[in-house]
Amino acid sequence: MTQQRLWRAVAAALALLAAAPLAAQQTNNDDDTAEDESANLDSLVVVGSRRVDRSATETPLPVDIIDLQESTQRSPQFDLAQTLQFLSPSFTSVRQTGSDGADLIDSAALRGLGSDQTLVLMNGKRRHSVALVNLFGARNRGNTGTDLNAIPVLAIDRVEILRDGAAAQYGSDAIAGVMNIQLKRSLGCEVIGGWGQYSRGDGENYIGSGYCGFSVGNGGVVSVTAEYQDRGRSDRSEPAGNPRTIGDSKVENSTIYLNGELALADWGNFYFTGGYQDRDASSAAFARGGLGSDDIPSRNSAAQFPDGFVPFINGDVEDRYAIAGVWGIANDWRWDLSATYGYNELDYTISNTINASIANFDLLNGGPGLSADRFDAGELAFRQNTINLDFSRYFTGIFQGINVAVGGEYRDENYEITAGELGSFVDADGPGGGNAGSQGFPGFQPADETDTGRHNWSGYVDLELDITSRLTAGVAGRFENYSDFGSTLTGKFAVGYRATDDFLLRGSVSSGFRAPSLQQRLFSSTFTDFISGVPTDVLLAPNGGEVAVAAGIPDLEEETSISYTVGFTWKPLENLSLTVDGYWIDIDDRVVLSGRFDTTDPNIGQTLQDLGVGEAQFFVNSVDTKTRGFDITLAHDMPLWGGELVTYAAANYNDTDVKSINAPDSLAGREDVLLSERERLFIENGAPGNKSILAFDYTRGKWNGLFKLTRFGSQTLGTFSGPPVPNAEYSSSISADISLTYSFLPNLRLTVGGANIFDKFPDRQDPDETDNGHIFDSVQFGLNGASYFTRLWYRF
Repeated sequence: MTQQRLWRAVAAALALLAAAPLAAQQTNNDDDTAEDESANLDSLVVVGSRRVDRSATETPLPVDIIDLQESTQRSPQFDLAQTLQFLSPSFTSVRQTGSDGADLIDSAALRGLGSDQTLVLMNGKRRHSVALVNLFGARNRGNTGTDLNAIPVLAIDRVEILRDGAAAQYGSDAIAGVMNIQLKRSLGCEVIGGWGQYSRGDGENYIGSGYCGFSVGNGGVVSVTAEYQDRGRSDRSEPAGNPRTIGDSKVENSTIYLNGELALADWGNFYFTGGYQDRDASSAAFARGGLGSDDIPSRNSAAQFPDGFVPFINGDVEDRYAIAGVWGIANDWRWDLSATYGYNELDYTISNTINASIANFDLLNGGPGLSADRFDAGELAFRQNTINLDFSRYFTGIFQGINVAVGGEYRDENYEITAGELGSFVDADGPGGGNAGSQGFPGFQPADETDTGRHNWSGYVDLELDITSRLTAGVAGRFENYSDFGSTLTGKFAVGYRATDDFLLRGSVSSGFRAPSLQQRLFSSTFTDFISGVPTDVLLAPNGGEVAVAAGIPDLEEETSISYTVGFTWKPLENLSLTVDGYWIDIDDRVVLSGRFDTTDPNIGQTLQDLGVGEAQFFVNSVDTKTRGFDITLAHDMPLWGGELVTYAAANYNDTDVKSINAPDSLAGREDVLLSERERLFIENGAPGNKSILAFDYTRGKWNGLFKLTRFGSQTLGTFSGPPVPNAEYSSSISADISLTYSFLPNLRLTVGGANIFDKFPDRQDPDETDNGHIFDSVQFGLNGASYFTRLWYRF
């Protein structure tokens, strides 16, 4: 089986080789030329400024440029989210376990805020969010977000991270910042094959990826990337004999991406991007006990699983993305008209499970006490269509020049929940018997179903003025109207002053907003949570629904924010550069997942009993938060021992506090229910308070060595029991990565190495008090320990 996987990965990586002779005829493979082109491209940025010739060093906003070419050749991380986790201190993505759908799709965020408070662009166009809303896990609870792992790393030229509020420039979600993923349009072909696994012999990871770029027509370029990845499960459950499966979920990805641009006579250019990924993923739910346990007959059948069982939550995730646009120059105005399509679908199948009510009904009617062990539990789907029309022009003669950009956007979104098969949710034997629905993840019911859309339109003005050769100022304003909650107006002012040729002061102030997602407004489900080890059925009720209204939960509104950033860039020496940026972000009416309302609640207690659930949760604009922090980067290079040593250091410090809890009149005095202490700590400490990276990259001749230390700060998470049970304290910890690369030829390299080589784990906790029921949550750098890997890269 292992050999079959390996050959499949290699086959995927070589899928484009048939086109190699044509590509070789159409491209110049001179290394120096390719490097010069790449360097020139990296000097220009898409985010932070709408001036098309603005570089990262000239913008008055903090923009990180992350070149992923070396990562595709040498990184121990095979997917984009984990690659960025160990490259950018302000970026956070941690694989979850024991967290239902959150195990299948890794969320990602900036500056310790939620994953849906970071806007993700691809080639400068808005990318869609996922259909999933996270209900469990130590990160991004109650948030949606963008699935970065639907994008093959080999297809990416660079990632630009704007570490500043930018809703006035780009619209909703850009509170923490903006990430732009710029795809390659370079000529030539390259392939990568990789393998890795954890030091305990599990979690085998295979990747095969191939890229080819072709010259087409009058200076046009078309590129295609294909990738196959197969990641096996890991298991860190304790003690020996524990039936749980705790670790990485099993993932199998097949992905293809197209990207290109073609000249259209003399009047414009046509550009396009298209991507598709199919992912089969599987995670393990909490174990159910066998004979002698309290789980029979409520959650198991002695006839079907006498020794207990672990249900598996399987997701078939389909992700599609497409851009089609034209741009040109008319009377010195650059115009750009584009249409963008995004779609994400998650189809649940629960296996190795049981509907205990069906089994008990079968037993009561003379049968052996069995049910099916596999159920279609339903489907989530999210679609987004966006149309943009943008104009920009640079005018001379006004001070030192001014760039004027205006434009508009129309966006249409739709969210859909489809019920599972009857057996995945039905209660067959009535109260007092077996619990209804497939164990591990009860299916969506007809009452949960929705097929709801909304639309919004917006217009913006963005001005960037060179007042003098050293002083630049920018101002932007944006009006946006949503069909489901109304209008909002945001603005931004930024300034940059180059005190010397090597020292730039910069700062900004901006207002922002985030519209509540359709997922947060409409998601509805009944699920099983293990609270201090005890299973409890919980209803997540949709906003505006009967139960939410009865509980006193108001309709969701937009989040609003004020963001301040101030910092500097300094290059005191030709081989030494430093950036420092501090920030302050105030968010009002933040949408969060509420605490639990139980059967003793005066408003909905009886309703919950009638529904056969023990607790209910809601999405609500319940808190105001304050986030403060700073980012530091330091880069240095020098000749050493006949080679070159590049040293890179970066750090992020981040502190989020809940300033106030905004209880509606109907819940006045019950703020502790609206936002429990445990949920508050997830907001404040879901990400480490600080993260820093120190990397030493040494090249001599055909050899390259990389040693990198990533320090994750401490975290404090809550417990189910609350005081006097102490909070879960995770002390700071360091993960060390190392790799050694040998270049057989300039275009053929082999890398071997390891990640977390000192085998670090989070601090142990009481498993009855952690969110996933394990001895520690999925925090910091995860819970799998050391791993090792190898990669082979070839360009032709």
